[in-house]
Amino acid sequence: MPTKHTAMLVILDGLGDRACKDLKGVTPLQAAKTPTFDKLALEGQTGLMDVIGPGITPGSDAAHLALFGYDPIATYPGRGPLEALGAGLASKPGDVAFRANFATVDTELRVIDRRAGRDFTNEEHRALEEALAGIEIDGVKVHFTATSQHRGAVVFEGPGLSGEVTDTDPHETGEIILNSKALTSEAQKTAKIVNSLTKIAHERLKDIRVNKNRIERGLPAANIILLRGPGQHKKMPTLSERYGIKSAALAGGSLYIGTAKYVGMEHVKVKGQTGTIDTNFEGIAERAIECVQGDYDYVFIHVKATDNASHDGNAQEKVLAIERTDMMVQKIIDAVGDKLVIAVSGDHTTPIEIGEHTCDPVPVLLWSSFIRPDDVRAFSEFDCAHGVLKMIIGQDLMPLLLGYAGHIPKLGA
Repeated sequence: MPTKHTAMLVILDGLGDRACKDLKGVTPLQAAKTPTFDKLALEGQTGLMDVIGPGITPGSDAAHLALFGYDPIATYPGRGPLEALGAGLASKPGDVAFRANFATVDTELRVIDRRAGRDFTNEEHRALEEALAGIEIDGVKVHFTATSQHRGAVVFEGPGLSGEVTDTDPHETGEIILNSKALTSEAQKTAKIVNSLTKIAHERLKDIRVNKNRIERGLPAANIILLRGPGQHKKMPTLSERYGIKSAALAGGSLYIGTAKYVGMEHVKVKGQTGTIDTNFEGIAERAIECVQGDYDYVFIHVKATDNASHDGNAQEKVLAIERTDMMVQKIIDAVGDKLVIAVSGDHTTPIEIGEHTCDPVPVLLWSSFIRPDDVRAFSEFDCAHGVLKMIIGQDLMPLLLGYAGHIPKLGA
């Protein structure tokens, strides 16, 4: 029986890029000083990866399902359940979940501010949550939690629900909140509950003390919630059920935490892991080392700062995020490299000059102390095109990692 190692996946969100004018015609990954990634590429195997499939532009949530070894088309539950899980709300098969925004409306439910000014204190969040607690409509319990700024999540718990309903968010100011519509006959009950919730939430929120205080301070009142991204939690096998492994996720954003929880990972909290360029890279490395030294078979690390920089068109910040991640990975390798099989990649390409996700494949490297290396000597979109892994899809990465790490048994005699 081969020695078992810990499989580790490091995802730099939006890592892939194209030649960038601000960087004299190279990509941020080429411009960055990445001695660790280049050494791992030299000693390991590389390639390119279509995360979902050729020509398909990945959303981050569906992309991560693929990277965790699941068919994203068959298993994607919608954004709502993943956000809800990441926000700490319980969600189980049959429940329907939504992303939520606090918003400001007038007496005719016309949207004045879709984000109610964005800024909220922890005390305001708690008061708004309390105002929305204990709602039950037609035998369905409504659970709400505030997350960051104007954002929140909602879960419907009860019988006969369907995620096939439309948003209530009109996505424009000056428009009246939309009535949710059922897209199937089975979803009529859910749409009715959504529309009832809109009215109940407004009645409960409009005159509470926290909103009167906000108005007195010249801030918009959070007097309603807008729902979007509906989805229904599906039953599917967890990573533990599929592979018999114990897995950990180190992530700062609720979407990534929720997607990891959806497949059965344990969220390992890191103080200061925010998802921004100022995230606690040192702390992430320390917690990852602890996970490897503990009893985790698989560790997922998510870095959001690369994608934020891409969407902002900030080439220098993307370079910096890559360099800080490179140093973080070196710290992990120095401490527990002999125990690891590690993959480094992105969940999609977000070119600086476009600022949105594209279908370009992402570079991927696979390293361990014992793997047979290819001839690639650096980690970039162009170098990895010559690697022995050739072109893989996202679902290939998990079995590659776990196979080399000794967690997939032999097939046959």
